[in-house]
Amino acid sequence: MFRIMAFALSALLNFQAHASTLGDDGLHKADWMHETFKDLNEDLADATAQGKRLLLIVEQRGCIYCSKMHKEVYIDPTIETMLTNDFYVIQLNMFGDVDVTDFDGTVLSEKEMIRRWGLMFTPTMMFLPESITDDRTAVQASVVTMPGAFGKGTTRALLTWVKDHGYNSDEHFQKYLARTLQNGN
Repeated sequence: MFRIMAFALSALLNFQAHASTLGDDGLHKADWMHETFKDLNEDLADATAQGKRLLLIVEQRGCIYCSKMHKEVYIDPTIETMLTNDFYVIQLNMFGDVDVTDFDGTVLSEKEMIRRWGLMFTPTMMFLPESITDDRTAVQASVVTMPGAFGKGTTRALLTWVKDHGYNSDEHFQKYLARTLQNGN
């Protein structure tokens, strides 16, 4: 009986250590997210220096799909490890007032920048390449922008596909996903 209780307590503490918390802005906060000045050129340089890919995640307060991703998907050990080790994640608030400096030098609040980029859904994951010219916006430079909440298999496959530069191949992500799921990965 003691072993069962100790195991249950250990599992609960382990889960709580990896679960996200809600910040003062009402958005989920995870250990793999980076708090920055939201100057995307600086963020890209920091990501590159760490050997990671820059990933922007757009969320909003009260978003049930954002909660689903944080509570069910991002806590998957493989996904959490990839987000920690392979990606430099910056969270943006769809209706936030914090200034964001885009790659082309334009400075707008989060909500104005997200409107400029034409993003309408949360969560949205925007993956950036390793280098970007200063005449492009983040949305123009992104290698893939994925709006919506997805399951563990799709999210894991997307992170792998981006990390492995799958977007440079002839295999569309949907074909890659089907092949990956068929092979049981």
